[in-house]
Amino acid sequence: MSKKLEELQKYLEKMNRYNHVVTLLYWDMRTGMPKGGFESHADAVAFFSTEQFQMSVAQELGDILDALMAPEEYENLDETWKFIVKRMKREFDKNKRIPTRVFEKYVRAQSEAEHFWEEAKNKSDYSIFAPKLKEIIELTKEITGYTDPEKEIYDALLNQYEEGMDSAIIDKIFGELKEELVPLIAQVTAIEKPANPKLEGRFDVDAQEKVQKMLLDYIGFSWEKGAVGRTEHPFTLNFSSKDVRVTNHYYENRPISSIFSAIHEGGHAIFEQNVNPEYNGTVAGSCCYMGIHESQSRFYENMLGRNKNFWIPIYEKLGEILPQFKEITLDEFYEEINRVENSFIRTESDELTYGIHIILRYEMEKAIFRDNVDVNDLPALWNKKMQEYLGITPRNEGEGILQDMHWSGGSFGYFPSYLLGNVYDGMLKEQVEKELGDIDTILAEGRILEITKWLNEKIHKYGSTRLPKDTIMEVCGREVTAQPLIKYFKEKYPLR
Repeated sequence: MSKKLEELQKYLEKMNRYNHVVTLLYWDMRTGMPKGGFESHADAVAFFSTEQFQMSVAQELGDILDALMAPEEYENLDETWKFIVKRMKREFDKNKRIPTRVFEKYVRAQSEAEHFWEEAKNKSDYSIFAPKLKEIIELTKEITGYTDPEKEIYDALLNQYEEGMDSAIIDKIFGELKEELVPLIAQVTAIEKPANPKLEGRFDVDAQEKVQKMLLDYIGFSWEKGAVGRTEHPFTLNFSSKDVRVTNHYYENRPISSIFSAIHEGGHAIFEQNVNPEYNGTVAGSCCYMGIHESQSRFYENMLGRNKNFWIPIYEKLGEILPQFKEITLDEFYEEINRVENSFIRTESDELTYGIHIILRYEMEKAIFRDNVDVNDLPALWNKKMQEYLGITPRNEGEGILQDMHWSGGSFGYFPSYLLGNVYDGMLKEQVEKELGDIDTILAEGRILEITKWLNEKIHKYGSTRLPKDTIMEVCGREVTAQPLIKYFKEKYPLR
């Protein structure tokens, strides 16, 4: 190993200590911090994030990277370190253009905005959040202007979450889906299927948490490398492949919500737990491509979890933990988890209408960054689009524009990755069946860990070392297309 590479590794160790602290603070802010602790936590996050940022743009790091990019050094690196050095050099050149004062202001604004968003959502009062949202939008524009001066802002944001994707590509894919899904949804929702009354009532939240543990065990989550918590909005975060944490939110009257959040976040976590551990603490570790990441969470949630055969080996266990399910047959449960209706909440929507929720948010973000729609006009625009696409208008702002936390954290450009993940899933399902056999049979026989192992080997272990397009080409042997997903929907719906 060269002296310069040793210097880089030692430098990364120090940077990762700051990242560890920031991640731990964020976990505590979202899961256990009392309200009175917000101010000091926000200050600490801003401090340690700024320290880490300053290290990421320090001249010392730039000199190390420049030395490693020199031909005589670069050619002696293995392929992993070539990727790491090249990626770090690119990010260094982008981030060093951001003034430290702007970055620190942005981090502080993120912490505050998430705090105000949670209060606004609980009170269903957009006016509480609007000023902070405006600040986040303006800071996002400013920072993107520094990092990607040659790109249109929203395309730069999209590329940040799914590298290689821009609005031209997404417009084409989403256009195909919209053309096919809108009439199919109209056809399916024309046949009214009321909610099963057996799923009404109180479902103990502690028991729901036990269901989450059972489900995480079943799909391959490692407790040696994982932990769980409760929060307002489910999420997954990781310190490394050896420490990955998921959260859930439990509603006494909506057990299906936590059931599928558990499976969804479990998919994210299994991905992170199975990244090559040699990548830990580097830009190769974890996975920064959100479409690929969402493909894993939504593959477990929808392609597997909403398949009747997924439940055959474990449905009796579900009834043992939540006794009400003993009175609900598996067929009734299957009908309920695949019931299609035009609903307000993205995370509660069925897999068929879910894509429309994402297209709506994608169009909202284009309105923000391209049409410069005023922050105060966003709720009305949201409601108009909900009425146009799904035929319903939110009764309040909590079930409308305030339902997602993403914008409070500055995650503009993230939403399209959810639907891209669904598109990838249509392709992955076809490939799994080519290589492993019929998914229905695998699930019915309780062999789901064979699918988990396949995903570990085909996708998870690579972390961020392959671009999304390259991943799909490597695994499926063809370019990204929405056709397999459309085929899947047309074959499954309406339920027979």
